[in-house]
Amino acid sequence: MAWWGKALGGAFGFMIGGPLGALMGIAFGHSFDRGMRDVGGAEFAADQERIQAAFFTATFSVMGYIAKADGRVTRDEILLAEAVMDRLGLGAEMRESAKKLFGEGKASDFPIDEVMEQFRREIHRRTTLIQMFLEIQLQAAYADGVMHPAEKEALVGICGHLGVPVALLDRLEEMLRAGFGRSGYDVASSKTSVADAYHILGIDESVSDAELKKTYRRLMSQHHPDKLVAKGLPEEMIQDATEKTQQIKAAYELIRESRRQ
Repeated sequence: MAWWGKALGGAFGFMIGGPLGALMGIAFGHSFDRGMRDVGGAEFAADQERIQAAFFTATFSVMGYIAKADGRVTRDEILLAEAVMDRLGLGAEMRESAKKLFGEGKASDFPIDEVMEQFRREIHRRTTLIQMFLEIQLQAAYADGVMHPAEKEALVGICGHLGVPVALLDRLEEMLRAGFGRSGYDVASSKTSVADAYHILGIDESVSDAELKKTYRRLMSQHHPDKLVAKGLPEEMIQDATEKTQQIKAAYELIRESRRQ
C-alpha cells in the first residue's frame, strides 16, 4: 500500500513522529505522532513512503507559513495557494489534506524550526527534493506575481535550515520570474524571448554550447518525474515536474535555434 493509502487508513503511526507526524495527524485525522518521537537522535533508513509523506506534509504546511509571513493571509492568497495545489495535480482527498496543512502553517505557533529540522533529516539531504521543495514554495509566494519582503526573508531562513546557499534560491527565483514553473506558461509560444529562455535555464547568454548542453541535461535529470519519485517525491505530485521538463526542453530548443541563426 502506498503512503497515501496508509495515511488515510491511519497506519503511519509506527513510521513517523515529531512535528511532521503531529501535522499528519491533523491533516488525516489520526494520531501519527504516537510513533517515533525522538527524531532528533535517530538515524532513519531511507524509506520511500516515509520520505513521500514527509515531503507532502512539509510542503503544504510551510506554504501556509510563508503566506502568513507578511502578517496576514488574504482570501486571494488562499485562492492562489489552491491554484498551486491544482497545478501539482492533487486529487480531491489530497487537496483537502493539503488545505488543512496550509491552515496549520498559518498558525502563530507553527514550529517552523522543528518542522524544517525534521524535514531535512527525513529526506536525507536529497538535493533534488530540496530544490523541488523550494521551487514549489517560490511558486506559491509568486502566485500573485510579486513576493513580499517578509516572504523572501522566510524563504531565506528555510534555506538556512536546509543547508542550501541563498544563491540557489536567487537563481530559482530568477528562473520563476522568467516563466519557469508558472501555471499555463508556454515557453514555446512566440511571446517567450530568447533572454527569458536563458533565465529559465538559469544561465548567462555567454555560456558555450557545451555548457548549455550540460546545464540542459542536468536540469532535465533534476526534474525527471520518474527520478524524483524514486528520490521520494509523492507520485501524486509529478504533474508539476512533468510540465517543468517540457518547459526546460522548450527553452533549450529556443536557444539552440537562436544560435543557429
